[in-house]
Amino acid sequence: MPPLRTALLQSSGRPGSVAANLDVLEEAAAQAAASGARLLVCPEMFLTGYAIGDDVARLAEPADGPAAEALAATARRHGLAILYGYPERDGGRVHNSAQLIDAVGGRLANYRKTHLYGEFERERFTPGDRAVVQADLDGVRLGIMICYDVEFPENVRAHALAGTDLLLVPTAQMRPFEFVAESVVPVRAFENQLYVAYVNRTGPEGPFDFVGLSCLAGPDGTAAARAGRGEELVLGDVDPRVLAASRAANPYLGDRRPGLYTDLTG
Repeated sequence: MPPLRTALLQSSGRPGSVAANLDVLEEAAAQAAASGARLLVCPEMFLTGYAIGDDVARLAEPADGPAAEALAATARRHGLAILYGYPERDGGRVHNSAQLIDAVGGRLANYRKTHLYGEFERERFTPGDRAVVQADLDGVRLGIMICYDVEFPENVRAHALAGTDLLLVPTAQMRPFEFVAESVVPVRAFENQLYVAYVNRTGPEGPFDFVGLSCLAGPDGTAAARAGRGEELVLGDVDPRVLAASRAANPYLGDRRPGLYTDLTG
């Protein structure tokens, strides 16, 4: 099975303008596809911008809304899958969500952020209630979570136990928490024996200053690809053969003693 070339779009796009962000994504998709990528991952809330205040509710769309249709067309044009962050409207509720579109425009999976960070998010979003959402792409099992979710070790371990090979984490990670991108994410990949694509916004936006540092972390605990602080498209390969060899050599999951951990469910 060939490696899954994955493109990480580190960008804050154009906050407040869905049309402009669709244009940014179109250009990134063309560049990613020309570089051999079969998957493009965008940051948290890429469709609308993150620090947009009450416009979150105004710009929220259902999972099958106009933006999803536009993104499906982009995916078909360039022949690659796309994961994008957006505010999802479901009746009277709004979720901080990420949706995966396949290379022929089908909607593969939709994930709602389960751990909301800070007053800004808790005032505007309803948390999701499914920790593990997965989809298969070109023989690789993908899992999805968003930003703060990856900082809870139980979350990532649940994905490892469910067979996730590549965990996609669109994020809006800000100063002064650079250590999450630099240290926590590679450790999560190592201790759970999977790849993690952590894709961040960058630069100042409202009261926040996003730090970039997007990465594709491998099961050896190193970043196979790493962005700097500015807008950038980074590519890296998710290699099933490397993953299988690493899992065979690393005993973490097999050496677990779940009976000792029952207190952790409290």
